[in-house]
Amino acid sequence: MKKLLLSLSLLLSVSGLRAQESTASFNVLKMPALVHSTALGGKNITLIEDNPAVGWQNPALYANVSDLSLAVNYMTYVDGGGWMGAHFTKALGERHTLAAMAQYLTYGEVTQTDEAGVEQGTFTPKDIILGVGYSYLLSERWSGGANAKFLVSNLGDYSAVVMAYDLGLNYYDEEEDLSVSAALLNVGTQLKAYENGVRTHLPFDLVFGLSMGMAHLPVRWHVTLSDATRWKKSYFARTSVDEGDISFSKMFLNHFGLGLDILPTDNIYLAVGYNCRRGNELKAAGSGSMAGLTAGAGIHLNRLKFDLAYARYHKAANSIAFSAAYTF
Repeated sequence: MKKLLLSLSLLLSVSGLRAQESTASFNVLKMPALVHSTALGGKNITLIEDNPAVGWQNPALYANVSDLSLAVNYMTYVDGGGWMGAHFTKALGERHTLAAMAQYLTYGEVTQTDEAGVEQGTFTPKDIILGVGYSYLLSERWSGGANAKFLVSNLGDYSAVVMAYDLGLNYYDEEEDLSVSAALLNVGTQLKAYENGVRTHLPFDLVFGLSMGMAHLPVRWHVTLSDATRWKKSYFARTSVDEGDISFSKMFLNHFGLGLDILPTDNIYLAVGYNCRRGNELKAAGSGSMAGLTAGAGIHLNRLKFDLAYARYHKAANSIAFSAAYTF
């Protein structure tokens, strides 16, 4: 049976962070929990939205979520799998916000074989993430926050346990509809390896983001730069086996996710996005030219909110995501 390799690494030094740049496991930590973010390319750390899942990729954004808010989400995944979860926020006074979260990913049914290739039955790989978050409103426009996530990964007879942390900072000017953020994601340590103590790295990510509305148009655009510590061509997939090393321009673009919200009313949005790296990697795996494209829509009422999104995470299947949120 295929075994994953996992790692132990803490946010103790710059060299420790760089050690996490190559071969990483537990990529479930990179999956989006906010459906609106899914529609905008899959990673967004600047979206100002009254939904508890907004802090999954940047905990500083909990500061903009209403007291006693609950959100649930579900996304279809390859081979009958699914990505689902629930998020909750509780405000403590005017500056402090606490959050609790749970996400679950099942990869569908997998055939288990021995070393000789003889089938031994089936099993369902799955990942369970439980977490808590906190944000603090530093000033009228600045907020900061942190997440702690406890991940249990199960592959048949093998299991692994990980502790991961996120740190985030956000500047938001409501009058100018401007949001700027930075986040350190998935910095942590592996508490238990799958087998024989063999470990690889968590998918550490240094992310910068910008969202801005237009003064005379009902649109808001988003730019997210991910993997800001990774600038080696060998880190990124080639689009074909004959291509050789990718060009600098393609490597540079692989760091970006782009999104656009169209806002016909204050309560409705239409969203489209493009994840450059995912598009190139899916093309390398045999998907079509639109592989990195995402789209979605949402209806946000005073207390109740619904979101729907389309994305593709595997060449074999498209994914549809849905969420509902309610403020009590």
